Amino acid sequence: MKILRDTVLAVREVGFDLATHIGERHEALERETSLSADVSGVFHALELATLRRLAQSWALLRHPLQAPPPGAWRNWLLMGGRGSGKTRAGAEWIHEIASRGEKSTLRIALVAETLGDAREVMVDGLSGIARIARHKRPDVEISRRRLVWPNGSVAQMFSSEDPESLRGPQFHYAWCDEIAKWKYADETFDMLQFSLRLGDDIRQVITTTPRPVPILRRLLKDPGTRLSRLSTFGNAGNLAPGFIESLQARYGGTRLGRQELDGELIEDREDALWRRDQLEALTIRLKEPLNRIVIGVDPPSGAGPQSVCGIVVAGLDRTGRAVVLADCSVTGESPAGWATAVVRAYRRFEADRVVAEVNQGGEMVGALLKSVDANLPIRMVRATRGKFLRAEPVAALYEQGRVLHAARMSDLEDQMCDFGPDGLSSGRSPDRLDALVWALTALLLEGAGEPRIRTL
Repeated sequence: MKILRDTVLAVREVGFDLATHIGERHEALERETSLSADVSGVFHALELATLRRLAQSWALLRHPLQAPPPGAWRNWLLMGGRGSGKTRAGAEWIHEIASRGEKSTLRIALVAETLGDAREVMVDGLSGIARIARHKRPDVEISRRRLVWPNGSVAQMFSSEDPESLRGPQFHYAWCDEIAKWKYADETFDMLQFSLRLGDDIRQVITTTPRPVPILRRLLKDPGTRLSRLSTFGNAGNLAPGFIESLQARYGGTRLGRQELDGELIEDREDALWRRDQLEALTIRLKEPLNRIVIGVDPPSGAGPQSVCGIVVAGLDRTGRAVVLADCSVTGESPAGWATAVVRAYRRFEADRVVAEVNQGGEMVGALLKSVDANLPIRMVRATRGKFLRAEPVAALYEQGRVLHAARMSDLEDQMCDFGPDGLSSGRSPDRLDALVWALTALLLEGAGEPRIRTL
């Protein structure tokens, strides 16, 4: 098997143009690929068509942790860093199951954070089902949110934003992607379990970046779960040159690096102002209209692919409690781009006011926002104290039960639960958290202003 694997990798490296001349250029090929004598013999003997198939064989090219675990299990949890190969493993497993046999009645659920993620990552992404299917490729019926294989197997797409959509259908298998980021994780996962009721071999694969959230802890404690922990470094051969080195230089040894690269489940900081279980307990499904809504904005300090503009939406309910509605933060946008995102959030949520920090851009922040919407009501705020001192009274509001979240907001919650006296563990700016602090300060710590009732 090792010889065969080495052969396949050699074919992929040198390309099929060389392989077509095996007979006449065997010696040149041997020089160019530096194959051992044994591997060279196997390579010379195999027909070109066989080589083409082998070069695309997932069973040969995957590393051991990307292979389904042996034995009886219900949940295969692939927990890994970015670029670790977990999505490819999930897509290959689903395609292999769905394409078995000439005729099939298999029904499969594909569940992502949003329907956009289901399509762009699980189906059409570089490692998605439609891209990796080398034979028996399924038809993608976007209008019906499903994939149909030639043998009749069907996979339907669902979103964690709408758990109720899983109430009617029933399935044999499921693939859950980035479950640690799901908006209504427990509700969606529970509804999926009720719908997994076909056949006698019910299984699901769960691919996710690790986060210390309740749904992941629940899965790890489940005796039916088999864990494969993947690292970005273990998949280095399939990533762009220099990608690993640049990330290692920036994040190596940090909490963020251990989570996003090594695939470790990092627990909350002991000195952080918020805890995951606290935020979980304060997450609700919003059912009542809000009296006042503001948009907190923390403009980026510069431009670039990693620059983030923090945009957080929060409002007041009838009892005077604040409800955080959404994290609309954007990454890598130009000044005009993030200003447009702020106005878009303002209009979407019918907000009353935008509260924007001007420490980084001064009066230009207001001018930029007004250039997108001249009638935008803006309140400029300037920070005179450090970020931790500004965040402490807001954290106290959470402890008093005066702030609720209308959904899980994983990126925002990551910053909240990693923010201590010295800032974030990564050393980066807590942009989303800053925007949250400005919004909640405006709502609860500086007076409520004039209320205005709106319907949901």
